[in-house]
Amino acid sequence: MAGFDKVVTSYAEAMAGLEDNMTVIAGGFGLCGIPEGLIGQIKKMATKGLTVVSNNCGVDGFGLGLLLEDKQIKKMISSYVGENALFERQLLDGELEVELTPQGTLAEKMRAGGAGIPAFYTATGYGTPVGEGKEVKEFNGRPYIMEESITGDFAIVKAWKADRYGNCIYRHTAQNFNPMAATAGKITVLEVEELVEPGELEPSQIHTPGIYINRVIVGQFEKRIERKVLAKTSNQLEQ
Repeated sequence: MAGFDKVVTSYAEAMAGLEDNMTVIAGGFGLCGIPEGLIGQIKKMATKGLTVVSNNCGVDGFGLGLLLEDKQIKKMISSYVGENALFERQLLDGELEVELTPQGTLAEKMRAGGAGIPAFYTATGYGTPVGEGKEVKEFNGRPYIMEESITGDFAIVKAWKADRYGNCIYRHTAQNFNPMAATAGKITVLEVEELVEPGELEPSQIHTPGIYINRVIVGQFEKRIERKVLAKTSNQLEQ
């Protein structure tokens, strides 16, 4: 079964083939469940003109926000600007094209792309700027707009555990967009916290089958907290 081993030992090998002007679909939500090392490798490679599809663009100086520093991203397809001042500034200055997409629609665009479905209808966005110029069709008396699916040249995702064949499990909320993103790349690279031997993962617990994964790399993760909120103590509540 050695031919099924998808593990690579360097980030350079993991992202080999990434070129300027490609589309990269990235899993994660803010800083939760992001492939930190793969993003760092894209930064190191200095590829330009990228279209990046992700829920948002990380924060200043971390996550996908790193790719904004040298203006490697030409276009973001995302749900919101988030906690990233540089993202906001580049958008307002016209340096970055941004296609804001409702969050559920973005998830379905990835899922549909991975399933080979070219387009779908959704009521979300009808009658708003999101729906301008898009085909409208009525189902059961309700108008829906047609949204095209998304696929990418690369998809980069992060998992908790994976085997050498790419079968993987995401942990809690770090699952977020990763399963959909994993299916939508021509080349999907998985960065994982823990690599286990084939057969160690309970088949019924696997979130993404290895058939979707092309490369696996074991990473080291900083796991920054995007916004820390502390609960008040009982004494503080009494005051």
